[in-house]
Amino acid sequence: MSPSDVLQFIDVTGKEYVEVDTFVPQYDEIGVLPPLGRWDPLQIREQGPERYRRFVEMEIKHGRLSMAAFLGVITTYSGVRFPGYLSLSEEIKFSDIPGGAISSWAALPTAAWFQIVLFISFCEISLLKQDPEKAPGDVVPDGWAWARYPDGYDVWLGDGSTKQVGEEELILGKTWKLNAERNNGRAAMMGITGMLIHESLTGNPVFPIGETL
Repeated sequence: MSPSDVLQFIDVTGKEYVEVDTFVPQYDEIGVLPPLGRWDPLQIREQGPERYRRFVEMEIKHGRLSMAAFLGVITTYSGVRFPGYLSLSEEIKFSDIPGGAISSWAALPTAAWFQIVLFISFCEISLLKQDPEKAPGDVVPDGWAWARYPDGYDVWLGDGSTKQVGEEELILGKTWKLNAERNNGRAAMMGITGMLIHESLTGNPVFPIGETL
């Protein structure tokens, strides 16, 4: 009897783990969408379910950070700033910080970067630590007033009545939102990378648009 006959692995979807041809389009989990299907040229999925799940978690995390970073550059480069001081000791106002990703990093005082690294580290190892028993990306601690997806809700209809959303509709809505998050994260990773390259080459993260949006 071979080891594969004894061991049964579970993938990130909770289904039995199976070997697949990475170049055959399949759409059987979140983030695996047309036209590429499961595009895995590095064959990470074939290296085992634990390693594959780790990469799924990292993709979600990097996507979320990239979405925040991309919107941060767009917002600050448009001239939007918090009021008041970023650093009272060094008399640096939020309005003094440039809008670019690289230029804003260079303008921050050392103490500010220490606080940022400390906060992110705390979230990573404690506050928002990934529970291996939960789905990848589900990092909200138990007991928080936050429902990643509701168990059920009523929809108000045009005639004044209400309709209870059924389980099938909830599943479809949840799947759509998770796929949208994954794709938006992938686009944002490309976007913030492009901004960093543009700013390093031209000094303008939103090149070829003008110096201000």
